[in-house]
Amino acid sequence: MIEHLQAIFATSIIFIILLSVTALYCMLVSRNLIRILIGLELLIKAVTLLIALTGYLTGRMALAQTFIITLIVIEVVVIAIAAGIVIGAHRHNQSLDVRTLRNLKG
Repeated sequence: MIEHLQAIFATSIIFIILLSVTALYCMLVSRNLIRILIGLELLIKAVTLLIALTGYLTGRMALAQTFIITLIVIEVVVIAIAAGIVIGAHRHNQSLDVRTLRNLKG
């Protein structure tokens, strides 16, 4: 039983690390605003999984669930505002490239 839990833990940690690295790569390398938002979503999902795993391992799932619900609410607000900014930038510049945002003036 302990070996089974250790295998689940190791697999979960590897998945969370891979998801985080993928998200950071997506956010840092991409010039497309939509891809950056997707990278932000992936990073938040990795944090959510890490909180759930931590809650399971410590036996405090109720506390972990409250943190996860709070994180989901904050995530929705941040992504909605960021999507609005992306839509506004696209209407103004006719492009989703980050480099065109440097040309915006006051």
